[in-house]
Amino acid sequence: MTITIYNTLTRQKEPFKPLQEGKVSMYVCGPTVYNYIHIGNARPAIVFDSVRRYLEYKGYKVDYVLNFTDVDDKIIKVANELNEAIPELTNRFINAYQEDIEALGVKEATYNPRVTETMDDIIAFIAALVDKGFAYAVDGDVYFKPRSFDGYGKLSHQSIDELRSGARIQIGEKKKDPLDFALWKKAKDGEIAWDSPWGRGRPGWHIECSAMAKKYLGDTIDIHAGGQDLTFPHHENEIAQSEAGNGKSFARYWMHNGYINIDNEKMSKSLGNFVLTKELIEQHDPSVIRFFMLSVHYRNPINFSEELLEAAKNSYERIKNAYDNLVHRKKSSTNFDKQADEWLLKVANLNRRFEEAMDDDFNTANAISVLFDLTKEANLYLKAKHTSTEVIQSFEDSIATILAVLGIQIEQTEELLDADIDALIQERNDARSNRDFKRADEIRDTLKEKKIWLEDTPQGTRWKRG
Repeated sequence: MTITIYNTLTRQKEPFKPLQEGKVSMYVCGPTVYNYIHIGNARPAIVFDSVRRYLEYKGYKVDYVLNFTDVDDKIIKVANELNEAIPELTNRFINAYQEDIEALGVKEATYNPRVTETMDDIIAFIAALVDKGFAYAVDGDVYFKPRSFDGYGKLSHQSIDELRSGARIQIGEKKKDPLDFALWKKAKDGEIAWDSPWGRGRPGWHIECSAMAKKYLGDTIDIHAGGQDLTFPHHENEIAQSEAGNGKSFARYWMHNGYINIDNEKMSKSLGNFVLTKELIEQHDPSVIRFFMLSVHYRNPINFSEELLEAAKNSYERIKNAYDNLVHRKKSSTNFDKQADEWLLKVANLNRRFEEAMDDDFNTANAISVLFDLTKEANLYLKAKHTSTEVIQSFEDSIATILAVLGIQIEQTEELLDADIDALIQERNDARSNRDFKRADEIRDTLKEKKIWLEDTPQGTRWKRG
């Protein structure tokens, strides 16, 4: 089955056909690094990592670029407030970002370019736009002229006059049209700056991604992705810059993930209801957070609450327990099962359903539904008196494969040997005889965590594995 992607540019699902057979170029807009990221920043990191993982599962080699904006008005403001050098500030928060997303199971990008390390390419890109008449310089600033680019507004599906109605010229700006946007900003006194043909200054926000995409992936890329909030103006401006400068189509497929709501209200720093990823990871298993994020289709909004996260944790634990039970039962499998072929067919059909879900615009929500069905069937199979190692292995491999594609880690519970269990039960009995009930309860809880269930009877304590 062919992968289909919902393309924001055309507002429809399209069959995915990369420019080069067997290879995919993918650019994802990364963070502006002046603070710890919130869960709204974590969502695109997770969902587009799962897209990358599935493409690799299907046999593609993916060149994956995620950039860092490490010079910007906000960065300069925060650095001044903290009396901290900009490189020191941005390095600190780049490291923090990478720690957060690594904990969330996000694979390392092929390239992580920074604005400050791509300055020559950015300046060359701007110079080409000026030479071609798409941009103009005025008193040290350089502006792009959207009206000079035929098709401006095609990503956000608005006419240029509709876009102009909401545009304003801010105090100090020297642009000719309210819709014009900055490619290069003249440096203010004391600001970090670079030499350019137009004087000392620094790039505007949008130009950096056009320059980085060109440098690392070429003039035309397969997939450009980011949060829904970047559609306009950032991605719209990227298209205009890149296609005007390169004379070629910029990105063939545009993917945007939905917003995150907090307790049914849109997350916003102004409302003070944003949740830092760092703090969430300290409080919850990162695998559960990722499971939660992928339980909703990436284009839909997702509502965050502690109750919903707890529900995700219970679902995750159910899958983990089923996987642990398969691993344990395989050791004592009889390999005598007349219905083994029927069960193997069930697993194969579930594997096919998983691929159908992911082929359909990377529908991780439906993929997780398949995971639940696999878990349900596996638990049902393990109730049988006689089981086949081949069937158990098939269930185990399928669950492990889906989890790997989704980037969800499950650490297998370390199994206690029978002799270890008997020794702990004897220690518990001794503790109870000595009225050390606290220690006795601790041992029971320890065994319970290992899925060992105790039953106290007149004949002594019996145990069984869960």
